[in-house]
Amino acid sequence: MTDVLVIGSGPNGLAAAIRLARAGLSVEVLEGNGEPGGAVRANVTTLPGFVHDFGAAFFPFAKVSPAWQAIDLEGAGLRWAHGEVDTAHPARDGSESALCRDVEASCEYLGSDGEKWRGIAELWSRVQDKVLPALLAPFPPLRQGLAIPPRAALLLAEVALSSGRGFAERLFETEAARRIFPALALHTDVGPEDSMGAIVGFMLGVTASYGGFAVPVGGTSNITKALLKRLHEAHGRIHTGRRVQRLEVEHGRVTAALTEDGQRFPVNVGVIAATAAPTLFLKLLSSSLVPSPILAKMNNPSRGFGTFKVDWALSAAVPWKTPASRKAAVVHTGESNADLARFTREVREGRMPEDPYLVIGQQSLLDPSRAPTGKHTLWAYSRVPSTLDGQPWSEPAKREFLSRIETRIEMLAPGFRDTILARTVHSPQELERADENLLGGDLGGGSAGIDNQLLFRPFFPYFRYKTHIERLYLGSSYAHPGAGVHGMCGYNAAGMLLKELGQ
Repeated sequence: MTDVLVIGSGPNGLAAAIRLARAGLSVEVLEGNGEPGGAVRANVTTLPGFVHDFGAAFFPFAKVSPAWQAIDLEGAGLRWAHGEVDTAHPARDGSESALCRDVEASCEYLGSDGEKWRGIAELWSRVQDKVLPALLAPFPPLRQGLAIPPRAALLLAEVALSSGRGFAERLFETEAARRIFPALALHTDVGPEDSMGAIVGFMLGVTASYGGFAVPVGGTSNITKALLKRLHEAHGRIHTGRRVQRLEVEHGRVTAALTEDGQRFPVNVGVIAATAAPTLFLKLLSSSLVPSPILAKMNNPSRGFGTFKVDWALSAAVPWKTPASRKAAVVHTGESNADLARFTREVREGRMPEDPYLVIGQQSLLDPSRAPTGKHTLWAYSRVPSTLDGQPWSEPAKREFLSRIETRIEMLAPGFRDTILARTVHSPQELERADENLLGGDLGGGSAGIDNQLLFRPFFPYFRYKTHIERLYLGSSYAHPGAGVHGMCGYNAAGMLLKELGQ
């Protein structure tokens, strides 16, 4: 019998397992897929020699997450690569804005708005070591929050109470700068006009100025390899191809996990489920054990947008018209806040976006090992409805939306289509089949809207990882602080279990 079972071997599950194993508990990880890592893995999906990240591809929390600092991924052999520009925002009119780890370079790209950015970046450089632990800690972060300087607290309050568009228009003068934060927020399902939505894009922007949008050398599978090395060093174990079918509960306490292949894994202490919240409460637990309010919430969860992803193998780098985009780790499309608002409305109305917003990753610019010499990979996604007219994405729909994506890139980079050697397309349904936590192609573990954050994530009063079942914890991105590949959801859940044990 093991002390703790962790269900799922994505970054949150492995962060939880490592923390518990280092505390002296015996830990076993059960992973349903044949390979570990969840969405943090890389594959050759187009042509031999081209390495494509499956899910997350750039990591603003790589150097600043308390979980990753404690686990020390670099000490386990992981190496990070950076671009000269972290995020670029070109438009068809030739305007462009960009953010870099180098504040002076950012100010140059921002032109007349540069000094306003300098004030924010310099303030953030002084306070991020206090702010990030508070934002990533279990909610409410009383001790960590008291350490935040008043000036930073006031800025965060202003941001938190604003829409992305409202805050950007108060801060910046040019449309090129004003589209940065709202475009970053659409990594999730937060649109530029959403109430209290500015904090999502703001946080991604300021982390770009400090830790940057790093990529792991060799592909995201190397993050998982580093985590597995740390798990093995702490004497934790992992079993792949062991999908948990049901959790046993006796006298209100979780006692074992049963897998689809008929294996029973009893536990002495508890279970951390690094799974989607609906999977835990609707599939792994008998409905007779789940209170009706939880069942109702999980049958109608606050789900984020679906995702449509494309991997390309290219004969050359993308021929962007604007200079920052040619050096950027990530390029975001969006003509203006009005354009981003139009895109958001189309997705929420269940329509295929006419002119898609895109997050475009250029990993091979930073890490040449991702492609054969002289060639490049390209990675991109757009947010979309999970279904069209209530049906999964059809092959004709996929071809049509792919054409719209490539048309938008072509307008910003004439000649792009001529560089394409091969491509692989992933609809929301295909992403979910590859990683069952990506329900409906939702990358974020549920909506990032304010009504699904803090004490509402995944729902009140179960916002501190512990469920109504004794010694059963939710440790996935469906728990606070949500998405971001920072490992803190699982790391915090493990901390709560240890606290219950008096450690």
